[in-house]
Amino acid sequence: MQDILVYIALGLAIGFLVKKYFFKSTKDDNCGPGCGSCKN
Repeated sequence: MQDILVYIALGLAIGFLVKKYFFKSTKDDNCGPGCGSCKN
């Protein structure tokens, strides 16, 4: 039972990181060069 919880936790963590970097990259792509609102 603990193994299942561990895999679920890892899946959520990986999914969160993927979403975080994905949305970050899409925002950077939509932002023009030299844009002050971009945080790198």
